[in-house]
Amino acid sequence: MNTRYFRQSARRVTTIVIGGGHAGLAISHYLSALSVDHVVLERGEMANSWRRERWDSLRLLTPNWQNGLPGQCYRGTDPDGYMGMAEVVEFIEAYARRSKAPLHTQTTVTAVSPSEGGYKVATNRGEWHCRTLVIATGAFATPVVPAIAQAFPGSIMQLTPHQYRNPDQLAAGGVLVVGAAASGSQIAEEIQHSGRQVTLAVGEHVRMPRSYRGRDIQYWMHHLDLLDESIEDVDDIDRVRGLSSPQLIGTPEKRDLNLNTLSDMGVKLVGRVAGVQGSRLQFSASLANVSRLADLKMLRLLDAIDEAIEQRGLEADKRPPQRPERGRIERSPPLSLNLANSEIKTVLWATGFRPDYSWLEVPVLDRKGRLRHRGGVVASPGLYVMGLPFMRRRSSSFICGADNDARAITEHLVAYLTGNSARRRVA
Repeated sequence: MNTRYFRQSARRVTTIVIGGGHAGLAISHYLSALSVDHVVLERGEMANSWRRERWDSLRLLTPNWQNGLPGQCYRGTDPDGYMGMAEVVEFIEAYARRSKAPLHTQTTVTAVSPSEGGYKVATNRGEWHCRTLVIATGAFATPVVPAIAQAFPGSIMQLTPHQYRNPDQLAAGGVLVVGAAASGSQIAEEIQHSGRQVTLAVGEHVRMPRSYRGRDIQYWMHHLDLLDESIEDVDDIDRVRGLSSPQLIGTPEKRDLNLNTLSDMGVKLVGRVAGVQGSRLQFSASLANVSRLADLKMLRLLDAIDEAIEQRGLEADKRPPQRPERGRIERSPPLSLNLANSEIKTVLWATGFRPDYSWLEVPVLDRKGRLRHRGGVVASPGLYVMGLPFMRRRSSSFICGADNDARAITEHLVAYLTGNSARRRVA
């Protein structure tokens, strides 16, 4: 069946993909395979967010063997290593070249609105019209900074992970890192290593060992099919989508990163930031509780791995399983800090990210500004999304999850274009 509905003219095309990262390129692969004419619009350079919005030492949390895209698996010499920022950029660039994606870089979308038979897409380089549109701008476009940041003294330098590159850019003195998920934990460790005293404000978090019973934790997540859990398998999808990234780090020695390792190197642990009164910063008393909860969830995961090894004969270290030490929290962690008298000169807000839909003039956002979608099918005809956390499966926001998601979304998109309602299903 010929699915080429429009001959691609200067400004009219069947499908527009907004975002030229791994998710956008994955959907482009399947659109090309089904002869759907399309363009991919990227606001900056190729792999722009990796070039401009990541700190220098960042590495992926997933091992190289896991990082495949449609038609391309890992072919390097270090399958158990972790790609750094420059390697990710090279990986995405190579994939775009190999797939011959119709990519338009330096093209910033300024507005998307409904038009007759589809959508009008305004950009800094002119206007496009399309019948179907895929939003692949990712979930990490804008750092979330709580309103309480406005109450901090003006003498305190404040920045986010998008702005942070390395410790050399920071003011002399101590640093308060707010948030103990993957980004906050990694940045806190790096800054502490630089000789600055770090205080880490810890809220609810996910703890995992880097390796367990001789295998990377992602090996077990894969073989226990946990990454393939679908939106049908969970009771509260909003809660699951809001979970933070696990405390992991990709290093050659495969070392752990958790509250214990941070405390051992001198990082001061406090509860989440609860308020600011003048120069006095207040912390929650929940530190011990959130640490115990993270330990409990981690131990449940390790129990599930042990059970799977026993029942399914999975290859693993045959020695008796060792459980990581539980979180060591001091009996009475500080509940307040006087910023006027402390050495803290910088606050880094590692408090999460959110997508940016400020340009979207289609009524598909809920009261919290989130896209209303079901498995990537947005609540507007012919509109789709890629790359959100747990969009369809637990792996949806990972590089390795883009293949299955892109295939399913493309099938639904083609069924919409052909009017074949029997095929309009996202598996």
